[in-house]
Amino acid sequence: MGRPSRTQALAWLLFSAGGMASALLVPILLLLFGVAFPLGLLAPPEQGYLLSVLGNPLIRIGLFLLCALSLAHWAHRFRHTINDLLRIGALRTPIGALCYGGAVAGTVWAAVVLFG
Repeated sequence: MGRPSRTQALAWLLFSAGGMASALLVPILLLLFGVAFPLGLLAPPEQGYLLSVLGNPLIRIGLFLLCALSLAHWAHRFRHTINDLLRIGALRTPIGALCYGGAVAGTVWAAVVLFG
C-alpha cells in the first residue's frame, strides 16, 4: 500500500469527526426531542423558547456542523460497506460519487433549513 492521497486523508478525517460528533450528540438530542418532551417526562420548555434558541447563530452553526459531519460519516461508511459487500471494482467511483454527493446534498439541505 502506498501513501494515502490528500482526499483520502480528508475523507477519513471527516469520517472520524462525524462519528465522534454523532456518537456524543445525536443520542441525547433524540432522547430529549424524540422521547422526553413528547411523552411529558420532562417539562416542555415554555412556548417559543425553542424558536428563540434556534435564533442564536451559534446554535444554528452547531446544528449545521453536526448534520454535515454526520452525513460525511455516513457517506464514508456506506461507501466502504458497499464496496466490501459487492466487490465490484468498476463501480467504485460511481458508488463514491453517489455517497459523497448525497452527503453534500444533505448538507446543502441542512444549510437551507437552518439558515434559509
